[in-house]
Amino acid sequence: MGGDVTVLEDEIVAYDDATVARVRVLSVPRSDRFPEGVKYAFHYGEAGAGEPVIRFDNHHGPHELHIGGGTFEFAFPGLQSLYRAWRAALPAEKRRDW
Repeated sequence: MGGDVTVLEDEIVAYDDATVARVRVLSVPRSDRFPEGVKYAFHYGEAGAGEPVIRFDNHHGPHELHIGGGTFEFAFPGLQSLYRAWRAALPAEKRRDW
C-alpha cells in the first residue's frame, strides 16, 4: 500500500453458511476520483460469488450500491450512514457481529 494510503478499518467475518461480510475503509489522497479522501467497501455475499448480496463501494470513483445484480450510483451520505444502511441489510442473525 502506498505511503499516502492508510487502512482505517479492515474487518471480515466468514460465516458457516458460506457467506462473508467485510468492511474496508482506506484514507486516500483527495483527488477527482476520491474527493472525500476515502475509499471504502461494505460487502456481504456468498464467498467467491461474482455478485454480492449487497455492497456499497467507491472502488472506481463513483459511489455505488450493488444489489440484486444491479449497480446504482448515489450521492455520498457519509460513512456512518452507509455503514448503518449496510448493517440494516444484513440478515438479522448476523447484525450482532457488526
